[in-house]
Formats: sequence, structure tokens, C-alpha cells
Amino acid sequence: MPINQFKSEVKNRVIANGENNELKKSAANFLKTSADAMYSYNFSWLGRPIIQYPQDMVAVQELIWQVKPDLIIEAGIAHGGSLILSASFLALLDYEDAVQNGETLDPSKPKRKVLGLDIDIRQHNKKAIEEHMLFSRIDMIEGSSIGDETIHKVVEYAKDFDKIMLFLDSNHTHDHVLGELNAYAGLVTKGSYCVVFDTAVEDFPEDAFPNRNWGPGNNPKTAVWEYLKSHPEYQIDKEIENKIQITVAPDGYLKKIK
Repeated sequence: MPINQFKSEVKNRVIANGENNELKKSAANFLKTSADAMYSYNFSWLGRPIIQYPQDMVAVQELIWQVKPDLIIEAGIAHGGSLILSASFLALLDYEDAVQNGETLDPSKPKRKVLGLDIDIRQHNKKAIEEHMLFSRIDMIEGSSIGDETIHKVVEYAKDFDKIMLFLDSNHTHDHVLGELNAYAGLVTKGSYCVVFDTAVEDFPEDAFPNRNWGPGNNPKTAVWEYLKSHPEYQIDKEIENKIQITVAPDGYLKKIK
């Protein structure tokens, strides 16, 4: 089958899946049931735990390969698995460039980087990230992602890069995520993405997060909705959600269109 025909069939299936209420209901039920079972805590990427759903990992991979960013900013580090995932795909992009240009790839001098932010980078996690083979592609800043000092450091760091992508996965309260969006979404380049994780909190029952200071009405999705009211340069990419169905980021895949 010619590739253009295959892509056309995929596009039509994704549209159909977005209109398939039975499929969407099944996906929503799985998300809620699997969250209770802590399903997303069971995976790793190249040796580091990554607290994420496989479907979202695949979606992120597709976006990175499509956009080809030279900087990914990530708010929220935890065990470092997401940093390693981003770094691994940026390494492949550097490899692709080297092959196409007939160059020798020097892993110690990466063109593309990942910048991780976290208010508390645990020492054992920091050590494991620093010892990983992909660490040359990773820089980290410890501090509140909405603190003035951290914001200043990130803005200065980002000046050296041309194509920027943003992942937000730290504190999930409305005010915190809105603060991150106001601080960093402007750094994202046209055609790239800001991905806001755990917007699915809005769709869970009131008592689903008894030990957290977020929940329905106060979460990443409400922050996204608020931010989009005054930022028409972004639009929600529903095609991604329709494709993967099971996602912690409904309404959270934001494409910068201008």
C-alpha cells in the first residue's frame, strides 16, 4: 500500500474513533479503573521509572519526531524517566541530522537538549540521571517552576534555541499550572506543542484525590481552559486525543498555530 494511502486511512480511522462513543466510553472507564490500580507507575524508559501511560509516551514520540525541537522544557522531574525519554528522541534526531549531512555524531556535544525543572530533585534521582548515558543532553534547575528566579533562568537558557517544546507535569493545581503556562508557553515556537499532563483530573470523581490539593474544578484542565481564553495562538489538538483514546492529557495537547 502506498504511504499516502496508508496515512489517509489512518486519518479517516482517527476521525471515526473520535466519533465512536462506545470506544470513548471504554477508554474513559479503563483510565479511571487503571488509575486506582496505579497502572502508570509500572513503566520505565531506558532504565528510569516514568510515571506515564504508554499511549501518551507514543503520542509524545510522534510529536517530537514531527516538530524536531532543539529544546524540550519539562516541569516535573520525579525519577527522571520523562527526561530520559525526551533525551533519547532528541539523540535520534541528532543522529538523523548527522547521517543526512554525512557527519560524525559526537554524543558529548549534543545539539538538542532537555531542561528539567523541579522544586525538589531528590538526591538519589539526581545521581541516577547524572549517571545515565544520555545525561549530556540534560540540564536541571531545582526550584519552583513558577518562582521568579527559575523563570528567569529558563528564559535565559531558552535564548540559545530555535525550536522549543514544553511539557508541564508538576503541581497539578489550577493556579500553579496557569502560572507555568503564563511563564513558559510563550517560549514555545510556532508549529510546536505545549503538552499539559493530568488534565484528566477534571473528569474524575470528587473523592478521587483525597490526599491532594487538586481535583475537579481545580486542576490542569481548568488552567488550560482559562489560559486559552486569552491566547488564541494556541489550539487544542483533538486529533491526538482521538487517536490514542487513553490519555491523562485530554484537552492538554496544545499546538501553537501562530
